[in-house]
Amino acid sequence: MWLLRSLAWALLSPLLAGLGPQESALLRSLGLSAKPSPRSPGPVPPVLWRIFHKGRTLPRPGGEPEPCRVEEFNVPGNIVRVFADQGRFLPEGQPQGRLCLRKLLFFNLSALQEGERLTMAQLELQFHHNSYHWPSPGQVLELRLYRASPRGLPRPGRSPLVERSFVQLRKSLLLDLSAALKDGTAPGRNLALVLEISASGDGGTVRGPCAGSDAFAATSLLLVTLGPRCRAARSRRSAPSPPLTPSPLCKPRRLYISFSDVGWENWIIAPQGYLANYCGGECPFPLAAELNSTNHAVLQTMVHSLDPQGTPQPCCVPVRLSPISILYYDNSDNVVLRHYEDMVVDECGCR
Repeated sequence: MWLLRSLAWALLSPLLAGLGPQESALLRSLGLSAKPSPRSPGPVPPVLWRIFHKGRTLPRPGGEPEPCRVEEFNVPGNIVRVFADQGRFLPEGQPQGRLCLRKLLFFNLSALQEGERLTMAQLELQFHHNSYHWPSPGQVLELRLYRASPRGLPRPGRSPLVERSFVQLRKSLLLDLSAALKDGTAPGRNLALVLEISASGDGGTVRGPCAGSDAFAATSLLLVTLGPRCRAARSRRSAPSPPLTPSPLCKPRRLYISFSDVGWENWIIAPQGYLANYCGGECPFPLAAELNSTNHAVLQTMVHSLDPQGTPQPCCVPVRLSPISILYYDNSDNVVLRHYEDMVVDECGCR
């Protein structure tokens, strides 16, 4: 088997080398500027695994999930991205040591494209376990999140985007930034925020509950967007797999696409491949009802039967396709879960 596979690659390599323009066009249609080559890919966030596996489960009694909606968050969208924080810690700059930490959060949003509409933004702050212990009586922790100035500091006179008070910070904290970012985040722009955590109150020492920068574990920003090509939900039924028995008539034929066979296995996380199928077969006269023919195809096949040399038979083409979801690394090593339309041939017809 290994020898046959190697021989197949040796025969196909010259052909694949000539597919550069076609591959580039396909990647652009998938929202990528070039074929990703992950340099230091991080782990896949559990939330993306959860959404991906939910999309691959069997339809629920109420029907299939909407193709342009992320049910995990109940918002419109077909693209879910997780951006890692590329910021740095800043000097505290506050007297009496009341400021536990100040951090510049920086997210490279260049992967966003024109036409994408932001529908949800969620910031996750992760702390080391028990980093912030219980403050003394009367003491609380205050969290503020600002938009950053060009110098990486809170913009003067601006109100915080988020302001929260806590008796204790948990290991993971989720902040909804959807309303704050919908009007101020444009495709191609970066996002810079300043996070401040301070201690306030009368009890105990001023820095009692503070653990400083070593308390901080990681930060990530999850964005859900709706691409312009995502169509509204439409009713569709699960198509059966194409039969293995040959038939001369126009029908779906089995075609399994393995991403490793096309050299995409290093950036596509899941699935490793999928049953794409294709249409093949004849559209003979008279056209049977099961061939999903149009009136034009019926007339064309009638004329073909009278003039086979001058008029070709109708073509066997896809008439119903279904989407799949792909989990992958983009050109900036961000983990993306995207819902792609028209990837699987479910039905064929004569056109």
